[in-house]
Amino acid sequence: MSEGSVDRSAEHAQLCSELTSEVARVLVGQDAMVSRLLIGLFTGGHVLLEGVPGLAKTLTVRALAQAIDTGFSRIQFTPDMLPADVIGTEVFNPRDATYSIKKGPIFSNLILADEINRAPAKVQAALLEAMQERQVTIGDTTLPLEEPFLVLATQNPIEQEGTYPLPEAQVDRFMLKVKVGYPTKEEERKVVDRMASGQPEPVAKVVTTPDQIRSVRQAVDAVFIDDKVCNYIIDLVHATRDPAAAGIAELDGMIEMGASPRASIYLTKAAKANAFLQGRTYATPHDVKNVAPDVLRHRIVLTYEAEAEGRVSDDIVERILVGILVP
Repeated sequence: MSEGSVDRSAEHAQLCSELTSEVARVLVGQDAMVSRLLIGLFTGGHVLLEGVPGLAKTLTVRALAQAIDTGFSRIQFTPDMLPADVIGTEVFNPRDATYSIKKGPIFSNLILADEINRAPAKVQAALLEAMQERQVTIGDTTLPLEEPFLVLATQNPIEQEGTYPLPEAQVDRFMLKVKVGYPTKEEERKVVDRMASGQPEPVAKVVTTPDQIRSVRQAVDAVFIDDKVCNYIIDLVHATRDPAAAGIAELDGMIEMGASPRASIYLTKAAKANAFLQGRTYATPHDVKNVAPDVLRHRIVLTYEAEAEGRVSDDIVERILVGILVP
């Protein structure tokens, strides 16, 4: 490894540490959520955070955005929202009888899509092009979105009143779906002590720029992943489509639809990013197993029989991880 590579590695490690420290100034606990947000940031993959209200999902995303010297836009999704409220619209100018484009809040770098599953399907559809193609079409004009572009969305569990299940096509655009749980007693006591004394401590400084993020993304892309680990990823994804062929007969008839090839791509990227966050230049099967639930849980559709038995997609992913031989 050259001296320049060593310097860049040290710089990247310091950047990750400073980002985590700045978010920790605002947030207590939730280390897994923060690491997943960093994986999304360093791979360009959108992240969906799911949990009941009050678990600091919005606070975490806002703190991360404040630590980055880049554009930030928050979109609060509501049932009466229109697509134009997200992507923008054409405005008629009566003076010269022409149309001009008024850009919506999607035209930024980091997008906080708050309570994304409270908006109807037509608004969800408006996000598809932006999330996948990094562009937005308004009328006859297609406008590119500035890089880095990342959607960090929060949603409440679909059992809650006033929520709409996201379409499968949109859910698949999210690289990771992270389930945010309740804090421990010790963490909750720290939250109470901190909030009882006033407002949460703000982010102290901006620690990175878009250019540095692009540099980190190149470093993540360069993380080595062996052919055996790649084949392991393919085996895991294929097992979600045909578990019987993978030797997991007990799951036969429980999966209506398995993960698409996009899952294999995202699982590879996420494993490399997880290795990078651990300070390694190579990915291992442990990295794959670590991120697999977050990559796969929202890409598996269960049959009615499985749902009747009370199964959830996390159960299926866990059983596949146990049943597929680790190289």
